[in-house]
Amino acid sequence: MPFTLDNKLVVAISSRALFDFEEENRVFEAGEADAYMALQLQLQRLDASASAGVALPLMKKLLAFNERGEHRVEVVILSRNDPVSGLRVFHSAGAHGLKLERGVFTQGREPYRYLGPLKANLFLSANAADVRAALDAGFPAAHVYPESVRAAERPHEIRIAFDGDAVLFSDEAERIYQGAGLPAFHAHELAHSREPLAAGPFKSFLEALHRLQAANATMKIRTALVTARSAPAHERAIRTLMDWNIQVDEAMFLGGLEKGPFLAAFEPDFFFDDQAGHCRSAAMAGPTGQVISGVANPA
Repeated sequence: MPFTLDNKLVVAISSRALFDFEEENRVFEAGEADAYMALQLQLQRLDASASAGVALPLMKKLLAFNERGEHRVEVVILSRNDPVSGLRVFHSAGAHGLKLERGVFTQGREPYRYLGPLKANLFLSANAADVRAALDAGFPAAHVYPESVRAAERPHEIRIAFDGDAVLFSDEAERIYQGAGLPAFHAHELAHSREPLAAGPFKSFLEALHRLQAANATMKIRTALVTARSAPAHERAIRTLMDWNIQVDEAMFLGGLEKGPFLAAFEPDFFFDDQAGHCRSAAMAGPTGQVISGVANPA
């Protein structure tokens, strides 16, 4: 029987999100293609493992769910790199104890086209344009902040935190806030408190994590909602999760307080938010990815 990705949590991840290829990328973005290829393809670089990137610890933890003969998680490299450079990616993965078997290398072409065949539940990339394209195509995706503080060492627990509006939920309410201000936002949310919000781009990823939480595995998952909402707008967020039959382990309704200190206390393995300001604050507390969608991120 052929291998299938059905009923698995599938993460597609770029090489720069997984490993520290920032020096190579700086050369590439400077337009020095020949220098970039020389840097990548020289034998000493191909045989030398790259340093860990911001998302590598989370990938190792997710793959730990594949125990006792169960294959619950698949991590696939989805990269703009050329296939030869892919040799170093797989070599680096092995050096870091990361069991990766599949990869797609597009040599500069947009990689999001392969998210459908991969049945990806999440795409992490250091390329903002690729993230936006993936979100526009309907896939949960985030632009990783390579400068993020690394996650705390917890060998048997994954902690993932999400913003609400434009991430787990649609940006419906955020549009009212942006257009009419906070009083109008609170009035709207109070009037619609029992009406579930429409799904945002990361609902499906939260659902996949929720299913993985139910697995009989050594690794555990703890989730948190970290939102700028405050009472009375908190009620609609909670009731929306109830309507989806999804529970989060923690919820923080911060009413405009800076998110970074609260995330530092939560110690996430990853945090997802749509707004750059919140992401910059969060990156000082732990690995962070920006969901480049919604009214806060016009095309």
